[in-house]
Amino acid sequence: MRTALITGATSGIGEATARRFGALGYRLILTGRRSHRLEAVKRAIETEHKTEILALSFDIRERAAVERAIAGLPDTWKQIDILVNNAGLAAGLEHIDEGDPDDWERMIDTNVKGLLYITRQVAPLMIASGGGHIVNIGSIAGRQTYENGAVYCASKHAVNALSQGMRIDLLKHGIKVSQIRPGMVNTEFSTVRFHGDKTRADAVYKGITPLTGDDIARVVEWIATLPPHININDIEVMPDRQADAFYTWRGN
Repeated sequence: MRTALITGATSGIGEATARRFGALGYRLILTGRRSHRLEAVKRAIETEHKTEILALSFDIRERAAVERAIAGLPDTWKQIDILVNNAGLAAGLEHIDEGDPDDWERMIDTNVKGLLYITRQVAPLMIASGGGHIVNIGSIAGRQTYENGAVYCASKHAVNALSQGMRIDLLKHGIKVSQIRPGMVNTEFSTVRFHGDKTRADAVYKGITPLTGDDIARVVEWIATLPPHININDIEVMPDRQADAFYTWRGN
């Protein structure tokens, strides 16, 4: 039985990916900060798909917590076939001279350092078991920079660079590395960015049909179920009304 570890599995893309992998019969290791929400997702997937799930509640920004969680895995759970590095966020939307350094640290610690911490622990397990697949959830912000988003864009540029570097470093070990770069996805992303202002968050998607968490989960599922000799290095996914980070058609 194959095992997938999914970070940030309490909502959005992470939860949707967990549900799709559960339907495929994977054993799941799900991580997230919100323990009550993590347990609710675990119970729902177990009930629907009768699969085994291990829920690990910790803050991916805390290196020691990540190390303890992975080191504490039972031996029977240490063969991890797929790592989905989904945990990430945006915080704030201001010019660089007006930004909140607390928001900057939150984005860098989650989007960059958190991804590194969990990958550093899981990659050796994959090497020991003879291979695996790492899927990093990036963003169109990893290729294009937009006004008011300098630090978030920088963090996702880092994910883009890390994805390429990981692919090179892990090639000899039979570990595939893929990156998915979504455009507008209507999850909790904008609500978190605007510190809980739902009205402002909803306005981001006005006039278009944005992607959903499950839309991206479908892409993760497709990448993960291709024949073993195929790797999708990088894929960009947009709503049909969005051309790139700058151009969105909100007309009729």
